Amino acid sequence: MDDASARYIGLISGTSADGIDAVLVRFEQDRPHLVHALAHPWPDVLREQILRVAQDETRLDLDAYGQLDVAIGQMFAEATQKLLEGSGTPVSSVRAIGSHGQTIRHRPAGEFPFTLQIGDPSVIAERSGIDVVADFRRADVAAGGQGAPLLPAVHAMLLAHPGHTRVVLNMGGIANITVLAANGHVSGFDTGPANGLMDAWCLRHRGESFDRDGAFAASGHTDEALLTQLLSDPYFALPPPKSTGREHFHLAWLDAQLSGFSLSPADVQATLLELTIRSVVDAIARHAEDAKDVLMCGGGVHNTALVQRLHTLLTPRVLGSTAAHGVDPDYLEATAFAWLARQRLLGRPGNLPAVTGARGLRVLGAVYSAPRA
Repeated sequence: MDDASARYIGLISGTSADGIDAVLVRFEQDRPHLVHALAHPWPDVLREQILRVAQDETRLDLDAYGQLDVAIGQMFAEATQKLLEGSGTPVSSVRAIGSHGQTIRHRPAGEFPFTLQIGDPSVIAERSGIDVVADFRRADVAAGGQGAPLLPAVHAMLLAHPGHTRVVLNMGGIANITVLAANGHVSGFDTGPANGLMDAWCLRHRGESFDRDGAFAASGHTDEALLTQLLSDPYFALPPPKSTGREHFHLAWLDAQLSGFSLSPADVQATLLELTIRSVVDAIARHAEDAKDVLMCGGGVHNTALVQRLHTLLTPRVLGSTAAHGVDPDYLEATAFAWLARQRLLGRPGNLPAVTGARGLRVLGAVYSAPRA
């Protein structure tokens, strides 16, 4: 297949596990362009299982692990089929799928560092009839890196402004920043929790999977003593490169922090919102002091209370959305994994050692071939 005319698919379910983002992408001079996109929902039972495992609330035996791996792969294949149907795209025009999978554990430090994303790529390849590239993070971890974040290379390609320092802020379950320096240097790291903790607290107390427009948080008041306690977590003081996930910032972590406090659920939610904002703003102040603007992407762009508070605390920097630069904020991450799939097939590196801390550039991902007629 001629790569110039080929399409690629990107699939990801983030740390919030709020759905599978699926994108169809074309490339012009190595730059990805979004053709079609959709958010494919998880069945409630499967999403709850993913979250329990990711938060270390449920330990899986080998049979349960294998079944979850296949169940997630089947859902990724289903999302692929819906994407192809919705865009009217024949299978024959798609060169490959880049599947991030679902992270259930991320431990890039220690004697045996690892990161684990599941969603059997062989199942996706078999059911879709398209080659799949998956397992993108482990090569970087094997090279001494964090395995995350992997988006800064795409942020630099699509959003850098020569001679102008800019920050790209991705607000998913975890928040991360990419610093696009005026001199062309690219850096980035996970700043800490974003939607993940707030979503989990909202689900526990309101039975809703996310805080629509930040209304739950807006109904409460920030407790400064609790906020100080939360910000004392050692992760926030670590220098980059660093990355984290739901296996660290989860409800059990929050419950331990709440010991000795007697607050309403709304006040806790307001404090979690402020935790996300303060940790992001502090990280930008320390590592991108000369940034002129901050461009948001990820699910956090839809949280009105969060965006308004960020506007206030980031002044005089200008806060905007990647949408203003022609990049859909909801699907940038999935687009990046379509790009990473293409990088793998072309034998090109996908990581940035200055971001992840790896010993060098690495070609990321493994190829799972679809059945041939």
